[in-house]
Amino acid sequence: MVTVDDVRAVVADLPRSYEAFVRGRIKFRVGQIVYLDFSRDQSIMGFAFPREWRPVLVSSEPEKFMLPIESELRYNWVRVRLDAIDIDEMRDLVLDAWAMVVPKGVAAAYVRDRLPPYGCTTASP
Repeated sequence: MVTVDDVRAVVADLPRSYEAFVRGRIKFRVGQIVYLDFSRDQSIMGFAFPREWRPVLVSSEPEKFMLPIESELRYNWVRVRLDAIDIDEMRDLVLDAWAMVVPKGVAAAYVRDRLPPYGCTTASP
């Protein structure tokens, strides 16, 4: 099962991101915008996600994804059961959620800085 510590490891390198503890829950923010949060028992992670795509995501894998609680329906938000995803899927969800809330240039620079230099390959001869 993916844990909060696994998420912290991914978030650690994200520019402008920081962790907050609010009313007994762990949240990750950029400025005042929350892009990740966890249920009190840390079994469910809420994350920023385009509202118009929410029904598609939830209906595609209802055993994994859930709509936000009623008070959060107005936000670009969805939830996932951490025991239903692996580390790679968590990383993708976290990075996409973070990219939704940082300036586009910050997200583009982060991706660009992690790409191998042009012309380099990792394949051996």
